[in-house]
Amino acid sequence: MTTSSSARSDEPVRLVAPAKLTLSLRVVGVRDDGYHLLDAEMASLDLGDVLELSPREDGTPSSVSLEWADLVHGARESGSATGTDSRYEVANDDNLVTRALRITGRSAHVHVVKQVPPGAGLGGGSSDAAAILRWAGISNLDEAAALGADVPFCLTGRQARVGGIGEVLRPVTPRPEARALTLFILPFGMSTPAVYRSWDKLSGGSGAPAGDSGEPVNHLEAAALAIEPRLGRWRDRIVELTGLVPRLAGSGSTWFVEGTPESLGFTDRSVLAPDDAGAARWGNESVEAGNPDGPAVVVGATTVPGGT
Repeated sequence: MTTSSSARSDEPVRLVAPAKLTLSLRVVGVRDDGYHLLDAEMASLDLGDVLELSPREDGTPSSVSLEWADLVHGARESGSATGTDSRYEVANDDNLVTRALRITGRSAHVHVVKQVPPGAGLGGGSSDAAAILRWAGISNLDEAAALGADVPFCLTGRQARVGGIGEVLRPVTPRPEARALTLFILPFGMSTPAVYRSWDKLSGGSGAPAGDSGEPVNHLEAAALAIEPRLGRWRDRIVELTGLVPRLAGSGSTWFVEGTPESLGFTDRSVLAPDDAGAARWGNESVEAGNPDGPAVVVGATTVPGGT
């Protein structure tokens, strides 16, 4: 973690923004302002974005550029960007990194190497913002929550029980060893607001459904499946190949199961075709830009042990 003394230096710094995985998620109510109240368990992963930050002390406005790592499927970015290859200058100054810089009162150019695809349900943008706050020595969870519901957890990281709209963090007793997981990164993203609107429609905004067993569950899974049929097809494909029923990461689109890729018969960072016929069609030509019906990438990850 970068300290506030580092933030005062004008030397370029390298920041790591770990992805977060929602291990379980229950919607327990809705506030009068429409925000959903959660009871969730989240964990940091050893997968994440890398931010290369160059402070600006001459008053030049902040800027952000993105570079898509091989894991990211095509142009999955949100907002507008300019560029002709895998590196983009972000034209939208309302992105989470720029908003986090405003909170710090500092100016910088930030180059983000994206390993966590937008819309994957892995908190990539939130973790990028949290990395900026850590660089500046900011630990206030209310300030973090002003940027987004996942930012407070991403600011503290490791493993926590998350309540409120995301700003209430409680320690948990994690498993003594890191949990090995296999993620299935799909070639399309999901809109979190759209999934919550689907939840409202399905539940009537009443909070947790009756008869909740207390077992790990994701209340948003049915809502996401209702608005994106491809999620169901990928879930069935994963069941067919692994014999395991995957869980959806947050609002999607990533599915995950326990175990390493190798234990499930995959190779880490291998390509999974959407069906057997697609195996010949896609082969190992992994990441073709802008094809939402293309292959998924199988990614091994482990949770970061420890609590808040």
